[in-house]
Amino acid sequence: MSRPVGTAAAIPIAAAILLGGCDRSTHSSSPRPGCPAALTNAAGTVKLASQNSISTWRGPTTGPTIQPGRSIVFVAETLSNPGVAQVAESVEEAGRVAGWNVKVIDGHGTAAGLLAAFGEAIAAKPSGIVVSAFYTNLNAAQIKKANDAGIVFVGWHAVGNPGPSNNPKLFTNITTKVEDVAKVSADWIISHSEGKAGVVAFTDSSIPFAKHKTDLILKELATCPGVEVLSIEDIAISDAETRTGREVSNLLSQHGDKWTHSVAINDLYFTYAAPTLRAAGREGDGEPANIGAGDGDPSAFRRINDKRYQAATVPEPLMQQGWQIVDEFNRAFAGQPPSGYVPPVHLSTAANSEGATSWDPPNFREEYRKIWGK
Repeated sequence: MSRPVGTAAAIPIAAAILLGGCDRSTHSSSPRPGCPAALTNAAGTVKLASQNSISTWRGPTTGPTIQPGRSIVFVAETLSNPGVAQVAESVEEAGRVAGWNVKVIDGHGTAAGLLAAFGEAIAAKPSGIVVSAFYTNLNAAQIKKANDAGIVFVGWHAVGNPGPSNNPKLFTNITTKVEDVAKVSADWIISHSEGKAGVVAFTDSSIPFAKHKTDLILKELATCPGVEVLSIEDIAISDAETRTGREVSNLLSQHGDKWTHSVAINDLYFTYAAPTLRAAGREGDGEPANIGAGDGDPSAFRRINDKRYQAATVPEPLMQQGWQIVDEFNRAFAGQPPSGYVPPVHLSTAANSEGATSWDPPNFREEYRKIWGK
């Protein structure tokens, strides 16, 4: 359900959680109260996440040597998602070290594209398939067919939790804990706004993982009565380039200075929001203050460091996760359990990024090479 642009005001957060997929609704414009208890809690969460470090390797140090002669296919929800593209690049890099054949197939962010990509992947009869940034019932029959054929599945953001999954059947799913990412993102808004914010959320409800993350963000924002959700913009990642600027223009016209903060399930929305905000005369370090609830790709870090229309991100170690995907496959091929490694949640801002353009642990490549005997 959505309403025409220009007819909506703000969405009370409790209602937004119930409505989930609604883009816009109505709300009274009464003054927003603060939230001292929630603000104190949020400030503590933000401080801890800002200090979380991966300055030393905390991942696996033991495991099987590389199983030779394997092949894997990386099925991407869409390579227009820079996080997905970087993980795919990292899988290819790690695959070369392993001596494996790696193929990347782009699902182009559509149901038809993903079905075709999955069909192509299964037809290649690989040792393993990466389910990247998507899982829908449309693919259930294909996944079962591949499982029955003995093909191993590893997910990246395929389901809500890290670790093994039975539905779909995944050897393991690689992600930070989505509950932690959502909480840090929402708490940053509560803390940064001192408990009084008008928020726009950008999501892609066609991806269950993304919709779940947005629902968790809204739930955490609801702990502060001083926060209003002005709009939930449901824009497919594959359509972000063509739709985001137009929607941002509408939001500026509709909400004006009430729009103080934004949160997006992926940093790339701010890539396409920035030109419209700039054209409207908004300052790069002004309002709306924008936070990405994943994935922390290099372009997001550059915007943050340069204070250009993004203030923060909750990044993931994207390059390390690509190598982890290969390591998890290798454990499966060797008949061993998953590594169980889950990176800590982190908040990156201009104040603590120190000019970095990624958030990967040091020497992770060397650590995996030691395990693999490479």
